[in-house]
Amino acid sequence: MEGHREQAWRIATAPLEERVVAIEEILIRLSKLEEEVEDLRAKAGQDSTNSSRPPSSDGPRGQSKGKAKRKPPSAPTGRKRGGQQGHPKHSRPLTPPEKVAAVVDCKPRSCGDCGAPLHGDDATPVRHQVAEIPPIEPVVTEYRLHECVCDRCGARTRGGLPKGVPTGSFGPRLTAILALLSGGCRLGKRTVQQLADQLFGLTISLGMICKLERRVAEALEQPIAHLGEYVRTQPVNIDETSWREHKSKSWLWVVVAPLATFFHIADRRTGQVAKSLLGEAYDQVATSDRHGAYNWIKHRQLCWSHLRRDFQAMVDRGGAGQPIGERLLSMSDALFIWWHRVRDGDLARSSFRTYVSILRGELTDALEAGMQCGCAKTARICKRLLKEEAHLWTFARLEGIEPTNNTGERAINVAVRYRKMSGGTDSEAGSRFVERVLSVVATCRQQGRDVLEYLTECLQAKLHQLEPPSLVPSREH
Repeated sequence: MEGHREQAWRIATAPLEERVVAIEEILIRLSKLEEEVEDLRAKAGQDSTNSSRPPSSDGPRGQSKGKAKRKPPSAPTGRKRGGQQGHPKHSRPLTPPEKVAAVVDCKPRSCGDCGAPLHGDDATPVRHQVAEIPPIEPVVTEYRLHECVCDRCGARTRGGLPKGVPTGSFGPRLTAILALLSGGCRLGKRTVQQLADQLFGLTISLGMICKLERRVAEALEQPIAHLGEYVRTQPVNIDETSWREHKSKSWLWVVVAPLATFFHIADRRTGQVAKSLLGEAYDQVATSDRHGAYNWIKHRQLCWSHLRRDFQAMVDRGGAGQPIGERLLSMSDALFIWWHRVRDGDLARSSFRTYVSILRGELTDALEAGMQCGCAKTARICKRLLKEEAHLWTFARLEGIEPTNNTGERAINVAVRYRKMSGGTDSEAGSRFVERVLSVVATCRQQGRDVLEYLTECLQAKLHQLEPPSLVPSREH
C-alpha cells in the first residue's frame, strides 16, 4: 500500500507530460489485469458442458443455471417399483437338451387334492435348469526330458519338447485368460495373481504375468499390423487422450472404423502421428474434434458435440459474446432435432439437406457477427470455424457419417478407465500389450467374435509357427 501511495504522489507532482505517460501505462496494465481476471473467471466456470473436460471432473458442485445435464425428476406416478402388470416377460433362454449334463425327472407320487397314487409321464413337463461351475482344476501335462550318453563319443544329449509345446509353464488358453483379465478387464497384476490362485489353484509371480503379457503382445503383432492397414481404407472416428509411459507423458490414440478399432500409444500428439495412423494419402472421411493434428485431412467431419461446448462457453463468459453463443446453440439444437428425425426415418434426407442449406447460411452470418462482437475468445473461435466451415456439413452430404465423434470418445473411455486404474505403463513393451489387447477386445466386440478364443488361436498359431487368424473383417461381416 505504501508503495502505491508513493507512486501516486510521484505522478501527481510530476510534470504534465510525464503524468500523461504514467496514466497511459497504468491504463494499459489495468486492461491486461481485466483480461486476466476474465480468463480466470472463465476457467473457474469451466465444466464438461463448455470445455473438453470429462464429466467426471465436474465434481459435486453441480451445473450452472440453465446447463443442468440431467432432467429434473418426474412427478411420482403412484406405481410400485419394478416391472408393471402386463409388461412383456424377459427370461434367460434355456440351454438346449443336447447340452444339458444331466436330467432329473421330478414326478409327484400322490394327488395333491385327494392323496391317490399317481402314475404316468407328463408330455410337456415344466423345465427348470440350474447352472453351476465345478471346481476348476488345470490339466497339467508333465514332459520328462531324458538325457542319454552316447556309447561311441560319450556326449550327453537331452530330449527336446514336442512341436507346439510352450517352453514356459502355461499353455495358450491359460495365457489368454490371464492376458484378458489383465488387459481386457483392466485388472491389476496383483488382482490377476489372486484370481489365478483362487480360481485355478495356480501360483504365479508378478514377473511371470508381465512375461505372459509380452508373449501375448508378440502373438498379436501381425494381426494388429494388418488391422492398422485396414482402418486406413475406411471412414473413421479418431481421438486421443493423455497416457503415461515410464513416468513420461504420452498419448493414446484410437481409430474406430465400422468393424475395427485400432489403439496406438505414441509420445506425441501431433499431425505426424495422425498421418502415421491414417496414412498420408488417406482419402476417406475422418470424424474428429478441432485438434490441429487433423487439419491435413482432406475429408473431415468436425464433432458438433465439441462445437456445442464452445457455444456454451461463449454464453457462460457473458458480455458481447453471449448473444452469439445463444444464437449458435439454438441453431445446433435445430440441427440435432432434424438429424435425429433422419436417423429414425421420420424425415427424408433430401428434406434434411434443404433445411441444412438454409441453416448453413444463417450459421455463417452468426460466425461473421461473432468475429466483430468485441469478445476476443469468441472472435477467435468464430474465425477458426469460418475457416473450417466446409467440415461442419460432411455428414449431411454423405450417408453413413455421424455429426459427432461420440463413437471415438466411447472407445477411448475404455483406455481412460484403464489409465486411471493402472497409472499407465512402465515400459514400451507394456504399451504394446495394452494397445494390442484393447484393439482385439474392441474389434472382436464389433464383429461379434469370442475374444478368449481369438487370443487362444493366436497363441497356438505362434507355437506351431502358423499364420495367426486375421482381425480384418471378412465380407460376411
